[in-house]
Amino acid sequence: MKQKLFFSISILISLMLLSCGQRNAKNEMDAEAYSRLLKIGNHISAQAQTSLLSHVSSAMKKGGSLYAVEFCNLQASSITDSLSNHFNYTISRISDKNRNPGNSLKTATDKQLWNWATQQDVPKDTLVVVKSQAIYYKPIRTAMPACLQCHGPAETIQPETYEKLQTLYPNDKATGYKLNELRGLWRIELAQ
Repeated sequence: MKQKLFFSISILISLMLLSCGQRNAKNEMDAEAYSRLLKIGNHISAQAQTSLLSHVSSAMKKGGSLYAVEFCNLQASSITDSLSNHFNYTISRISDKNRNPGNSLKTATDKQLWNWATQQDVPKDTLVVVKSQAIYYKPIRTAMPACLQCHGPAETIQPETYEKLQTLYPNDKATGYKLNELRGLWRIELAQ
């Protein structure tokens, strides 16, 4: 009980300290601008999620989880990059248990938002302002059983798929998930 209370207080203090370097977007802009940016972030993240899932689902249908791992290794980043170009905003996925090293938590804001999201029963999307830059974050969950074919517990992943993961991603941290767990966050840098 004391550990849980201490951890909760630590998170609260960390978020308070973080707020000294970043401002809550609601306090930084008027309600109309805040609402507009939340809608834009939600729209873009929904499109990005749909696009990525559609491509991965096609890869799964074509060759199962083994083929999907190879596909993601070669194409997932370029799909996200093309969406960034299409929407003219920087779109990325971040996680503390990343598969691709490029998807790690890089900034203090990313780390604080990740800690906040993991403490929520059902984390919601949020918008923060860092150095006059609005950044939208939205949770990514392991929402479908198919996700677990590559992200589930190691012992439940097909051996050849697991071996391919180890080959393509020697520092992979993105396994061990259960259905509906927080897998990552969409991170979208929006213009004010």
